Order: sequence, then structure tokens, then C-alpha cells
Amino acid sequence: MDGGAGIGAWLCSPASRTARAAAVFMLLLSVSVAVSGTRPGMDNYFVVKAARTLMEGGSPYADKRFLYLPSSVFAAVPEALMPERAVLWGAPFAATALVMFGWWCSLRIFSVSPGSRLAVLGVAALVYFAPFRDVVGLANWTAFSVAAMPFALLMALRSRWTAAGAVVGVAIAFKPMLVPFALILLFARRPRAFALAAAIPAVASLLAALAMPRPTLFITKTLPFLFQGQDNYARPFDGSLSTVLPRLGLPQGPAMCAAGALALAGLYVAWMRWRRGGDERLRLVETGSMIMLSVFLVSRPSFLHYVLVVLLPLLASMPVRGSAARSPWFWFALIPQVHAFVWPYLATQERRAFKDAWMFCALAAVVAHRCVAAGRAAVPEREAGQGSEHGAGRRVGKAVAEGVGPCGRTGGEPAAAPAGLREGAAGTP
Repeated sequence: MDGGAGIGAWLCSPASRTARAAAVFMLLLSVSVAVSGTRPGMDNYFVVKAARTLMEGGSPYADKRFLYLPSSVFAAVPEALMPERAVLWGAPFAATALVMFGWWCSLRIFSVSPGSRLAVLGVAALVYFAPFRDVVGLANWTAFSVAAMPFALLMALRSRWTAAGAVVGVAIAFKPMLVPFALILLFARRPRAFALAAAIPAVASLLAALAMPRPTLFITKTLPFLFQGQDNYARPFDGSLSTVLPRLGLPQGPAMCAAGALALAGLYVAWMRWRRGGDERLRLVETGSMIMLSVFLVSRPSFLHYVLVVLLPLLASMPVRGSAARSPWFWFALIPQVHAFVWPYLATQERRAFKDAWMFCALAAVVAHRCVAAGRAAVPEREAGQGSEHGAGRRVGKAVAEGVGPCGRTGGEPAAAPAGLREGAAGTP
């Protein structure tokens, strides 16, 4: 077995009970640290505050910090009825649960066991990853999209496109982040699924707007606030090129044109990737990720935790030969976001957005390169190098049809680590 195949098989084999317990402990410890911070769940607080304002007879959009659709207000009413302490403690744990559900769905797309080494390493790595710590500490509702996109991809992979459209629609009703992702439903020529994805948030928001005072503030106040890039409080944290390039000296007009051109190019690459077909799992994940990354380059704002929406399914594709996660540039894009590293010039909160912009741009470039190069279907690891190329292609098609992923079966004895991993992992559980 070659080195690449060995790494894939090693990642897919079961992790030890000690490793699983350690990953869970690290995750809970990370969340407890976030909860004990000075202002835990700050972003969630703005949504809960909007719901409480509505319950008191006011307009949620009187607060410029509330930026979601009217449907989000009613979704936050249950939290508004809870004690303050329960909300502060519960919201970060709820955000963590949503991210973990997204990770589980991502693994299942590639038929990777939740008890595999890849699953455990993914959980342990997230603890040190700044976007994860950010979405948990703020309890930002981006967590709904982090869970929904892999879930929708999993439904689509199983040919349940209507269910996928419903998942996207519900996620948009909570937070309209996955609006661009609905393009994949059009690429797949699933008009019913697309209509459902559009109708759920539209109807929910219309009914919510009819039940609240002064809903027109969303159009006259909230949308202009968003389109101008928010204010000086939030702008330093915006990693989109349309915000970062002017901070580097490029005039606003050319910066918007450059970011828009890159975004349009990325959408074209996503469409091209869909048309090329190939391994259906990679086709769905790479097309959806390319759509979202293209929008992150130009949309204002694009905060660092947005990357979790695409990162989880991309990471889960690592056992498949030729996936984007196999590129060293994929990891170079993420290194600046590892909490253990301190970057002197970029260590301040005001300059953090430059690291975020690098991450979005580098990931978009890596995924775009993979989309352009995806002329051949990726070969599952255990079938790589066995038989002729035509025989391997037939086995891939059979594996996808039967729901068998790159890991094959997930039970049995763990696979032996590749030589390089055995040499560097002595003494580790």
C-alpha cells in the first residue's frame, strides 16, 4: 500500500477509547473556558435582546446590532423566556453541539465512522482553532449554518433533494448565511428543492414581520447598515476583501470591483465543477464550498468563524485521494488561525482581519484548483493502486452506489499507521 493510501486507511480506522475520551474532555474544557469569559454568548445576546424587545412591544430593528431576518426574532423567543444565567451558559454549549452535529454529518458524507481517528483528531484540532473558539465564545448563530450545510449535502447525496432544500430554508430562517448555497440546488436542476429553500424563510419572515411593530426598519435601517460595512466597531473584524483591501490603501471602488470579480470567477468555477461530475461526494462538497468561499471574498461582513461552514466537509474528505484537504496549501491557509501561534504584527484585534482574509483567499484558491483539476473521479483509498484504471473506476461507482465510503468498513482492528506516522507518534495514545 502506498503512503497516500496508508494515511487514508489510518485516518479511517477506529481511535482508541483513551483518544476519544481525551477529545471529549478537551472539547468540554474549551467550552467551559468560553463560558467563563467576560461576555459569553455576546452575539446570541443581541438576538435574545431583540426577542425581548418584541415581547415588550418594541421593534427589534431599533437596535442596529440586530441584523437577522424577522423570523430569527421568533426563533429566539424561547431563549428570551429563560433566566439570564441559563442563556449565558447554555448558548455556548448549544453552539458547540451544532458544530459537532455538522462534523458528524460531514464524516457521514464520506462514510467515515464517528469513532475513527479522523473524527477524534478533528474534534481535538477544533479546540485550538480560532474560528471554533470564536463561534462558541460568541454563541453566534452561524452555528446553525455550520450544522445545516453538511446536513443538506448529506441529504442530497442520498438523493433526498427536497429534504436538502428544507434544511437550507430552515437555516436561512435562522440566519441568512446559506442564501448563496441554494445555488447548488439550481446547478442540480432541483426547482422544487430550491423553491422550498426560498419559501420557508420568506413565509416565516413575512408572518413574523406582520406580528411586529415597525418591520420596515429592516429595509430602511438594517440593510443600509449592512451594505455600508457596519461601523467602526465591527469593521476591524471583517475579513472580506471588499473591506480589507481599502485598509491596505486601495480605494473603495477598485477594491469592490476586484473582490466582485474574484467572487464571480469563483462562482463560475463552482458551476464548472458541478458540470464535470465525478465522485458525487466530492462533487457536492467542493461545489458547495466553492460557492460559499466565493461569497465570503466579497460579502460584508465575513467574520473568521464563517469558515467553519465549509471547513468541516472539506476536512472530512481527507481520506479521499486528490481532495482539497490533501494539499499542503490547505493547511497553510489554516495555520494562522491556530490558537497556539502568535503573529507579532497581526496579534492585535484590529489587525486580525488580515489573517482572516488570507485564510479565505487561500482556501478559495485551493478549492478552486481542486475544482479545475477534478477531471477524474477520486479513487477511494482501499481501491487505489489495485487493478486497472477501468476496474478501479467500476469499483468506485459500485462503492458510491452502495454507500461505501473511502474507509470501507469501519469496524475491526485499527489499520497500522504509515511509516512516517509511526516514527513521529511514539508514546502517543
